[in-house]
Amino acid sequence: MISAIAILSFFLSFAPEAEGPEPVEPIERTTPVERESSAPAGNLRINLDKPGDREFIRDLANLIDEGDELIIRQQTDKLLTDTATPIIVVTIESMVKHGGGGLRIETFARLLFDQWAIGHAKVNNKAWNTGILLLVSRDDRKARIELGAGWGRDKDELCQRIMDEQIIPQFRSGAFSKGIAQGVEALDAMARSKPLPEAAKAPRPWWHYALIAGVVALAIFTAVSMIRRGSGGWAWLLWGAVFAIVGTLLYQMLTKSGRGRGGGGFGGGFSGGGGASGSW
Repeated sequence: MISAIAILSFFLSFAPEAEGPEPVEPIERTTPVERESSAPAGNLRINLDKPGDREFIRDLANLIDEGDELIIRQQTDKLLTDTATPIIVVTIESMVKHGGGGLRIETFARLLFDQWAIGHAKVNNKAWNTGILLLVSRDDRKARIELGAGWGRDKDELCQRIMDEQIIPQFRSGAFSKGIAQGVEALDAMARSKPLPEAAKAPRPWWHYALIAGVVALAIFTAVSMIRRGSGGWAWLLWGAVFAIVGTLLYQMLTKSGRGRGGGGFGGGFSGGGGASGSW
């Protein structure tokens, strides 16, 4: 019985720790106005140059494949034309490399959003401010969807679904480009008030299968040992309870999701603090 427990501990040691508005008519004119929000971290500035108008992407961490980049640019360009809502995608190596050492991903994203003035505060003299920032910090293993103030906080839950179902599962399997592309597609649907696309299942990492196989092998080994020793009913009940607990913990660990919490794309927009965060 002691040897079986030792073998169980051996196998478990290999497992990593589980951790818009309605569409509008084509835009006639956008009017940048002075930002009304204050930076959430004093006068700190993020050391990042914003992309040019209608570029939409700053892939400094080299996470986006060429094919996905083309699709994202086409999709975001059309969304901006149709709804005056820019989606800006930024990937960085780490926050500290760009002057954000010690900042939470939420603070970093809001600073960057306000610094770049993502979105348009007004469109045709109507309050707008519906910009969207998708930020991925590779080495920090964190991502953030930051929303312009025009969204309010009504879309926070939807953004969390996008983060948990579309983006983070792909990141955990190493498919960063696919996760970003799926995230942009889902954000496009949100901005157009359409249903979110069905989440594509990310492939399971190899250690999932190794861990399952290890537990099954341990259960067989334990059963054979007990049969040879002629163990009584209490021993079978005890080990049945042990493997029931292990099976429950294993299922929870393998299924757990990470949570946190017209013109150009820049024209006086500012963050309202809404959105969602995730980690992998």
